[in-house]
Amino acid sequence: MPRTQRNDNFIDKSFTVMADMILKMMPTKQSAKEAFAYYRDGMSAQADGEYAEALENYEEALTLEENPYDKSFILYNMGLIHASNGEHERALERYHEALALNPRMCQALNNVAVIYHYQGERAEAAGDGTEATKHYDEAARYWLEAIGIAPNNYIEAQNWLKNTGRMKADIYF
Repeated sequence: MPRTQRNDNFIDKSFTVMADMILKMMPTKQSAKEAFAYYRDGMSAQADGEYAEALENYEEALTLEENPYDKSFILYNMGLIHASNGEHERALERYHEALALNPRMCQALNNVAVIYHYQGERAEAAGDGTEATKHYDEAARYWLEAIGIAPNNYIEAQNWLKNTGRMKADIYF
């Protein structure tokens, strides 16, 4: 049974019915409609913590979706799942794939930076200052790019960049 038929609360069911009606009326190709249905089911499964099911739906959506911008969001959500499962290298792959399709996706830039920062902290804790600096510099590079796109976001990252000397001035305020 498709996930959309399993929603048991009224709001989810109402949204699903409306989304299905809009989807049926849209003048788009059938594959785009199917891709959206898989994407929607993936988001629902992801929200329920059913990550394996979500990834299966996202993989199917990815094979059907033709629009690069829409594909970038599928890849981004897959990255979120991998990151939450501690699969940081796989998450980075998915985020980079998303960024290749949508270079201004600041949330993917932020998440890449977060992973690099985490890797820097781990290297620092292990006593490898050179490796830590390398990861921190990568984190800074991605955060600066994200902040350039969305200057009012990522305030904690901006503070970290200033405190570590990786942002020279308040050029974004």
